[in-house]
Amino acid sequence: MSEVAPLISDLAFILVIAGIVTVVFKWLKQPVILGYIVAGIIAGPSITFLPTVTDSANIQTWADIGVIFLLFAMGLDFSFKKLMNVGMTAVIAAITVVCGMMFIGYTAGNAMGFSHMSSIFLGGMLSMSSTAIVFKAFSDMGLMQQKFTGIVLGILVVEDLVAVVMMVILSTLAVSKHFEGAEMLDSIMKLAAFLIVWSVLGIYLIPTFIRRIRSFVSDETLLILSLGLCLGMVMIAVKAGFSSALGAFVMGSLLAETVESGRIIKIVQPVKDLFGAIFFISVGMMVDPAVIWHYALPILGLTLLVLVGQSFFGSFGVLLSGQPLKIAIKSGFSLTQVGEFAFIIASLGVSLNVTDQYLYPVIVAVSVITTFLTPYMIRLSDPVCSFIESRLPQSAKDLIDRYTSGTVMTRHESAWHKLLKSMILSVALCLVLCSFFITIFFTYVEPYISGHLPGIWGDILSFAIISVALSPLLLAIIKSKNNSHEFHELWGDNLFNRGALVSAMVVRVIICVIIVMGLIVRIFSVALGVGVVISLAVIVLIYFSKWIRHRSMTMQQQFIANFEGSDDVTADTGMSGVKQTFRDNGPFKDLHQAEFTISPSFRLVGRTIAENEIRTIYHINILAITRGGQCIMTPQGSERLYPYDRLTVMGTDDDLTSFRNFLQDNTGKQQDDMPRTPVMKLEAVTLDAGTPLIGQTIRQADLQGCIVVGIERAGSNIVNPAPATTFADGDIVWLVGKKDAVRRIANPSQSRRP
Repeated sequence: MSEVAPLISDLAFILVIAGIVTVVFKWLKQPVILGYIVAGIIAGPSITFLPTVTDSANIQTWADIGVIFLLFAMGLDFSFKKLMNVGMTAVIAAITVVCGMMFIGYTAGNAMGFSHMSSIFLGGMLSMSSTAIVFKAFSDMGLMQQKFTGIVLGILVVEDLVAVVMMVILSTLAVSKHFEGAEMLDSIMKLAAFLIVWSVLGIYLIPTFIRRIRSFVSDETLLILSLGLCLGMVMIAVKAGFSSALGAFVMGSLLAETVESGRIIKIVQPVKDLFGAIFFISVGMMVDPAVIWHYALPILGLTLLVLVGQSFFGSFGVLLSGQPLKIAIKSGFSLTQVGEFAFIIASLGVSLNVTDQYLYPVIVAVSVITTFLTPYMIRLSDPVCSFIESRLPQSAKDLIDRYTSGTVMTRHESAWHKLLKSMILSVALCLVLCSFFITIFFTYVEPYISGHLPGIWGDILSFAIISVALSPLLLAIIKSKNNSHEFHELWGDNLFNRGALVSAMVVRVIICVIIVMGLIVRIFSVALGVGVVISLAVIVLIYFSKWIRHRSMTMQQQFIANFEGSDDVTADTGMSGVKQTFRDNGPFKDLHQAEFTISPSFRLVGRTIAENEIRTIYHINILAITRGGQCIMTPQGSERLYPYDRLTVMGTDDDLTSFRNFLQDNTGKQQDDMPRTPVMKLEAVTLDAGTPLIGQTIRQADLQGCIVVGIERAGSNIVNPAPATTFADGDIVWLVGKKDAVRRIANPSQSRRP
């Protein structure tokens, strides 16, 4: 009988050890990631009184695969819509935390005698918090319905993307061994182009492909297809000069936009759990307890640095974005741990041989300690906030209140600002895609054609192929936002606007002429003047071609449908997409969304919303009810509650906590889950003279499925006004509802436009 291969015996050994240790850690109510690291230490070569693996290279191979699937799973939970919807609070806070922790991490590394490159990598490691640990802590502590938890999870979404970018930059820096501004800028530009090209192409192609084969795909087939796409993008990323982790993350984020995203997450979860566990076990195997004891002082110093630094920069960043002091402190104290990306960055440094050997076990030890302290730091935020508020001078409190308050009204937002922002973004995306197709064409297609069909006919064929490929994009550049509401509004406003709008169109035509002219000169080697004339003729042909116009519009509509498609409530997942578009400031900034599931044992099941008096007693509004595959937006008081209804509600932290306790008292434990809200929008509408709503009560007004959550009137704020409240001239009315419905009320002239 043949012997078992070392790969199998090693894998069996570490999984048995990991299983036993994680059961113990579950019993101790500690994160399972810590159990994996401890299991790795036990199974590693540093522990001599127990058996160890026979071939650590095999385990490293498994760990590399683990990183790929770990990043793939993070990408599945990432989603580009999440990034767009986390708001400026998360973006500002994440950038503040990363920049601040990078600086003090690098400074601390130099002070402790670490090498220059190790100090840079150390700063990157200390700036990354843990999504898994934070989410687990929030869930265990029953905080998922609090407003600050949504902000923290948004910050972590941004940090995930920053970490992926940081890995590419650190890899470039490690290879060059020194900082070259031009080289670094070139790497960043290449990374941006890679992300944009594959994101746009992926969102256009992959959801369409998945949707068309949906009825033929079983869970097994979908698993194989998803992992195949993941590894395929890994190969593309490596060929392009980037890391395999980047390719896995990109493909995960693309699959997150498909209608099968929830199903993919579910079937990929066991694969991610297995290889993720192997990765964290391999992290522990590289830790030598003797090294940890030798570097006890640096470990304690870095632990203190993480606790204080993350608390300060996180709180300062959230406060800087306009959130109240209490929300800011709670958010900052929730980020005080070193997360999974720190291990990945550390592994990157080890694989490139640019970091000191002792840095790896040091950062693992810091991560273990800070992970253990995370729940205690979250609980500490309340007394710290009370202490700071009691010691702050009144002038400082007034300054913070003025800074964190304000009103943003959509009606008064500059139409020029909105038009230029969307136009520049659209044109930039098309230009990046044009550059990608031109590069691919002249690298692979044109040499093949000229080799098999030399001469003028080969040149004509080459120009025809690249022209057909680029024509929908060129037309999209020329016609970008010409039919938008802002364009028509500015065109009809005055003659000065018409001149500026025509100039913008001319500039876009010139851009397209330059692109086509470059192709003509490159392929046919003609004079510049001849190239300009032919280019103008080609652009005119593209503009008036019905086929190209139809193709361009179809592509744009398909892209928008794919990008927005997974926000729909589906019967497969029973979930709605994450869409948090509420303002982060304003007089009603304390209001936010949360979700609760009605248990079958809830004593108010079968009664209507009005009979339960939820708004009257708990001061919350029910924005939507998700029932199976159906979503009832802004339900009326006559709507009945049924078992397993998911209520999307709006209120303050205190009101939502009271409602949550009410559900627990009447149904047992309320299940926490990631916030999953329908596509709702909160906007402020100013009632000017002549507005149809003036003089009507809330009950009488046609609010088109929207809910009034507040009114600003004569310097006072009315929260959850009664149905008998009458609208008056000058009121600033805060509405919640579907985006289109709110927009129609805020811009009644737009809804009448043919």
